[in-house]
Formats: sequence, structure tokens, C-alpha cells
Amino acid sequence: MPRPGMKAPEKSKDFFGSIKRLIKNLNPWKYILSLALILAMVSAILGLIAPNRLSDFADTLTEGIKPDTKKLESISKEIFTNINFENIYLNMWVTPEDYEKTNEVINKLSEAKTEEEKLELIISLPDSVLKNLLKDIKVDNKIINVSDQVKFIKLMNIDENVSQEDMLNKFDELPKSIYELVKPKIDMDKIKDIATLLIVLYVTSAVFNYIQSFSMATVSNKFAKTLRTKISSKINKLPLKYFDSHETGDILSRITNDVDMVAQNLNNSLATLVTSITLFLGSIIMMFITNWIMALTAIASSLIGFVFMSLILGKSQKYFIKRQEELGNLNGYIEEIYSGHMVVKAYNGVEGSKKEFRKLNKQLYEANRKSQFLSGLMHPVMGFVGNFGYVAVCLVGALLTMNDIITFGVIVAFMIYVRMFTNPLTQIAQAMTSLQSTAAASERVFEFLDEKEMTDESDLRKKLSKTRTKGKIEFKNVKFGYNPGKAIIKNFSATANPGEKIAIVGPTGAGKTTMVNLLMKFYEINDGEIIIDGVSTKDLSRENIHDLFIMVLQDTWLFEATIRDNIKYNKENVSDEEIWQALKTVGVAHFVKSLPNGLDYVLSDNESISAGQKQLLTIARGMIKDAPFLILDEATSNVDTRTEELVQKAMDKLMEGRTSFIIAHRLSTIKNADKILVMNEGDIIEQGSHDELMEQNGFYADLYNSQFKKN
Repeated sequence: MPRPGMKAPEKSKDFFGSIKRLIKNLNPWKYILSLALILAMVSAILGLIAPNRLSDFADTLTEGIKPDTKKLESISKEIFTNINFENIYLNMWVTPEDYEKTNEVINKLSEAKTEEEKLELIISLPDSVLKNLLKDIKVDNKIINVSDQVKFIKLMNIDENVSQEDMLNKFDELPKSIYELVKPKIDMDKIKDIATLLIVLYVTSAVFNYIQSFSMATVSNKFAKTLRTKISSKINKLPLKYFDSHETGDILSRITNDVDMVAQNLNNSLATLVTSITLFLGSIIMMFITNWIMALTAIASSLIGFVFMSLILGKSQKYFIKRQEELGNLNGYIEEIYSGHMVVKAYNGVEGSKKEFRKLNKQLYEANRKSQFLSGLMHPVMGFVGNFGYVAVCLVGALLTMNDIITFGVIVAFMIYVRMFTNPLTQIAQAMTSLQSTAAASERVFEFLDEKEMTDESDLRKKLSKTRTKGKIEFKNVKFGYNPGKAIIKNFSATANPGEKIAIVGPTGAGKTTMVNLLMKFYEINDGEIIIDGVSTKDLSRENIHDLFIMVLQDTWLFEATIRDNIKYNKENVSDEEIWQALKTVGVAHFVKSLPNGLDYVLSDNESISAGQKQLLTIARGMIKDAPFLILDEATSNVDTRTEELVQKAMDKLMEGRTSFIIAHRLSTIKNADKILVMNEGDIIEQGSHDELMEQNGFYADLYNSQFKKN
């Protein structure tokens, strides 16, 4: 999710173009990435093979827990095949009743037309007679004697309407010699082979999944690290114009939120997409290979559920959009009211604000209720899709099993295939959504990396030394505009001699800060020249120019670190004695000593240090830098009158021996400047000392006097 206050990625403008460039940037890790995707695919394929082996496992168990009916039929056939009717009257020591029964059966045998009729007649023969017709037989190296055969023949006389329980009881009454041959017997060797194969499949799949996950995490994190490195390098090469024309939140979002989104989605979505597509297509193929009727049943039952899911998604989308809009409205209103809480109280607007809050809160509640209700249906629908598929597969599978078209194991396999078919569809949809976000986020990152950089200065050879610079600066017919055809600085010419205090004043938008930006080479001038000690800034590198200047700005920038680190920022070999001397010079040494740990005191964002104290610390930082030029840009605008006096004294000490440029709206602070440049509409309209300009009674005098007028 995007961080609070940061812009979320919009939909990609060029999805395929962004994905293509993303893949191109992943080229250094193409082998690891290819390995991860191949392993994801192989792992999915191994998962597809497993259900068929489970089917064999189930069939083997099923066969092993029921009697061997085929063997039973074989024994029955062997017994009845070996009946010798020629011996029917040999040694017949039978009762008159058995003799009469035997003659009756023999007469009917000649009239019997089917094997079933003959079987019934033979079974009805008396036991004493049957023993004369039979002889011992050998089946699978086991002897079945005549008595056991007679008992078996009698037990075979089962009524068609007999119950399952009676049939099982009959089976238990089988002679031991026959029971040993047909009793339930699980093929443990086959079971072991299948179990071993399944273990190998699942363990291999798990290992491949682990390697794939580790590889994707490695690639995504290294890619994110590379992007951040490129951004860090890029941000130092961009001109100030870029930061002036882009919101800070948007830039931060590209650097942090968008890079994180690319890395996270790359880690989660790419392998998931490959696995899901493999499972989806593979499950369809395997289902049709196993049984086409069951395959059509599983697919049709699942698609019915997905139709419902699509309808729900279509209905809920507008409520999700509405929820985000209403959430933004409510958050904006809360921020607005609480930031102006004192005004609301002062103007008795509490009841009105409560009424508006209740209205916005109710609208958000309605949008939330509808969106969450519809989205809440997704899990029951997905559960219904899976369960409906299971029921359909079981019903159709039962019918096919009854007709000996499939075995029970096929039903077990299809129960797993249904899950493999339904789950990937949802995962594919989620992965595609993530890829859309990835494309949009990467597009914004690449846009940042493609921004036009500052001109290359590697060919510049001239350099000014801080210790040897005299301190003279000349502006010769400088012209500049932020946009082509719209000049801000039209024809600026001025000279600052070594050690002079040059004040630049004028109304808002006159070009004061722009002149400082041009002097620091934050922007390239369109025409004219700025010359430092006889050398044009066009021939000096930005780093060299920045090294010559101390800047104290309106915004006091102190980072989260110790006071020592803040004072000696970006400068090595600075002793604590030098730091204490700088703090003493600007009048803030006593304050630092009063803090816990002194110079080792860590400053933070929520620090309760006054604006004046912060400004004095930044002035001390400037003293440590010890450069020949000084720029003070509205350095006292955020402090009170008492603190302004302290800051002004510190700045006076900082300006000693340096060529200084002072931008100030409070004209009382620049009365002692050696030269005051009065700017209006990008040009100098007046210049001179304070007294000289006041005597002229012109633009400066009006500007100065207006600050002391009473309404």
C-alpha cells in the first residue's frame, strides 16, 4: 500500500512498453530470474503429476480391502470345470431320498439350456453325490480338497435378493483353503513404491519452491537496491528546475513507494503468474487425459461460479472507487478543521463543522458498507465454486464408477484437480492486477531516471581556491528565464568588490532569489556572464563554486544527528575546539553546554529548539566552512525581534572579511550594507547605500517607509 500522504501509482500509460523496459533492466539477473521461473514451472508440473499417483494409491488400497473376486471366479470355474458326471453312480452309497434327488437332477441337466440353470442343478445335488463327482484341485500351489469344494458349491447358492450383510457372512464361511486365496490383501510393495514416489514429488516440489522464492527475493531486492542507487546518483545530477516544478511528495513517492512496489510485486507476482498459468493449463490437460467426462464436469461446474464472481466484481468496483473518494473527502475535511481549530472555535463554527463531519462520515459509511458487503461475498462464492465442483465430480464419478468406466482413485484425483483449476484463476487475476501496478510504478521511476540532467562539466579545467580567492564578483548583462520566451532577469549588471556587503531588495517576484540561484550555478544563465575573480562561472564547475560560498537560508536545515555532526557537516578534520569557538562567536555556546551531552546531543524532528537557536547553529556551521563568499537569504524572517538581534550580531561576525550577499524583506536589517541593489521586474532600478537611496526618495524610500506606516 502507498505510504500516507504519497501519491499512489496510476494505471500504466504503456503497460507492455513498461514491462519490456522492466525486463530489460532485469538483464543483469536474467540467469537467476530464468532459473526461478523454470523452477516455479517445474514445481507446478510436479504438483500436477501427484494426483495421478494418488489415484493409483487409492485404487491399490481399494483393491486391497475387498475380496479378490476375480480369484473367486477363477476357483469357481476350476471346480465346476472338473466335475466328472461319469462317476455319479460309482460307489454311490446314498439314501433313497438322495438317490431319487440325483436322478431328478440328471434328467433336468439334459434339458438345461444355460450355464446358470446347470449351475443351479449341480448345486442342488446331495453332498454325498457331489463328493463322487469331484477330486482335489491345486490353485496357486494350494490344495483344495473335495470337502472344501462341496462346501464352496453349497455356499455359492445365493439368492439375488440377499442382503450385503448376509453376503459378507457367506464369505466368512468359506473353507479355509479357499478363503486364504481370496481374502483381502493389500499390495504393500506397490503401496511403498507409490508412497516413495509421492514423497519424492512433494519434497522436490518444496525444494524447487524454496529455491525459486529465494531467487526471486534476491533478484527483487538487488533490483530495488540498483534502482535506489541510480536514483541517488540521478537526484544529484538533476537541475534545480526539476525540483521547483515537481511536488516534494511526488518525488519521494517515486524514490520510496514506487521502488518498493516494483520490488514487492516483482517478488510476489511474476513467479505466481507462471505457477498459476502452468497449474491452470496443466490441470485441464491432465483432467482430459484422465477422463474427458469428468474433465467437462469439473470445468463446467467451476465456470458457473466464476460467472457469479465476475458479476460481483463488476458491481463492487464502483463502490470501491466511491469509498476512496469519500475517504479522501473526510480526511481532507478533518485535516482542514483541525489545522484551523482555533478559528472554528473563535467563530462558533463547531456545530456547523460537526454537521458537515456527520454528513461526510455517513457517506463514507454507506460506501464502505456496500463495498465491503460485496467484497465479502467473494470468499463464500469462491467456497461455493470449490464445493460445487467437488459435489459435481463426486456425483458424476459415482455414476461412472458404478458402470466400471473409472475407478475410485480417479475421483480422488479429480477432487485435487478441481482445486488446481479454480485457485489459479483467482491468482492469475491478482497477479495481473499487481503487474499493472508494477508497470505504473516502474514507469514513474523510469520517468524520473530519464529526466534531463545538468550539463556535463567533466571538460572544465579552471578552478578557484578558497584560500586564494580575493572575493570580487561581476554580473555582466545577465539574462535569464525559467521558461523560454519569458525573461525573469532581463539585463542585470552589478559589481561586488572584495569584502563588501551587498544587499538585494525588492518586492516579491522581483528576481532576488533567482540571482542567488544563478550565482550558485543552480541554473544556467541564458545570456551574459557572472565573473568570480576574473573567471567566468561558465568555466568553473558547480562543485568548485559551491565550495566558495557559505549559505544561510530562511529554512534552517538540521538533520537528525549530534550537534557536532550538524556543525561540521561534510567537512573533515574539525576539532571540538574549533566547533566551540564557532558556537561562542555566534553566541550559542552557553545553550549547547546546557543540553545533555553537549556536542553529542542528538537533534531530532520533534526537537523543542527555537527557530532562532536553529538559525544560530546554521550560522556556526557557516563559520566552520570558512569560505570567501556569503549568501544570507531571508535568514531572520522566521524569528522574533529579540532573537533577530542575536542572529543579526552573529551574521555580522560571519560577514567579517567576506563578500556577502544579503536578501531581506525587513529593510531595517540591511541599513549598514555597503551597497543596496533595488530590483524590480528582473532588473536593477536603483543602487547605493541606505542613506543615498533614502535621499533619492525613490522606489527604495517608498519600500522602506511603507514598513513603518500606520494604518
